Amino acid sequence: MLAASGKGQDSRSARVLIAGCGDVGSRAACVLREAGAEVFGLRRSSKPLPAGVEAIRADLSDPASLAALPENIDRLVYLPTPDSRTPEAYRRVFVDGLERLLDALDTATLQRIVFVSSSAVYGDHGGDWVDEKTLPQPPGFNGEILLEAERRLAARGLPATVLRLAGLYGPGRDGLLRRLRAGTARVPTTPFWANRIHVEDAAAAIVHLLSLDTPEALYLGVDDTPLTLDVLYGFLAEQLGAPPPPTGDAPAGIGNKRLSNARLRASGFVPCWPDARRGYSTLI
Repeated sequence: MLAASGKGQDSRSARVLIAGCGDVGSRAACVLREAGAEVFGLRRSSKPLPAGVEAIRADLSDPASLAALPENIDRLVYLPTPDSRTPEAYRRVFVDGLERLLDALDTATLQRIVFVSSSAVYGDHGGDWVDEKTLPQPPGFNGEILLEAERRLAARGLPATVLRLAGLYGPGRDGLLRRLRAGTARVPTTPFWANRIHVEDAAAAIVHLLSLDTPEALYLGVDDTPLTLDVLYGFLAEQLGAPPPPTGDAPAGIGNKRLSNARLRASGFVPCWPDARRGYSTLI
């Protein structure tokens, strides 16, 4: 499934570079290794990578550290994590870092790029459905910078696919559960939609898009079941044995909308965790 054509030979194992090999990247790397791909994980830190993944210690903000990248990379996954939540940090990794990496790579061998973006590029839609055809209207700097990075990548004319992920949850991402236990989570008085994707499904979606022969340029990465915050939080509070969360202001800078995964589903992807209630229950 991940075989790649090469000059002078019928096929060879895919050579995948994951730029920003953190939690989701490492999960994708494991799936790729199991499929027989040769995987390189680029990250700033020296934290060990999964077995079989070749570590590349580099900083996307430092061109000199990108001087000795592996040759003949045919698939690239770009999902770095900014070191702080500031416009400067986001621009450094998502815009400038992407440009530097593409300048350092031999892009002639690239058959597929998956750029991991965010549903933060969408604004408020009053709870209406949002899909890949919806006009982006970023409500915050993070969405604005990610959208700029998407457009710069498209301008390169490379075989690239953007995956805009919804809110991630899963092992190690239990902030909501902690807030519910502490009684600090709030639900707005009017319906406000939560859009989630389990980290394992996010990683699987990345690998799925790498394997498609003719993917679309854009997909939304979200589960099958948008839930209003009162439904999701109320269910989880009951599972935790915590009091129902009190009412409060709607989350800021997100926008009220329901994200559709119809295009991703139509491509053949099937999430393991189609409903966040079930996914969160496994963490409790």
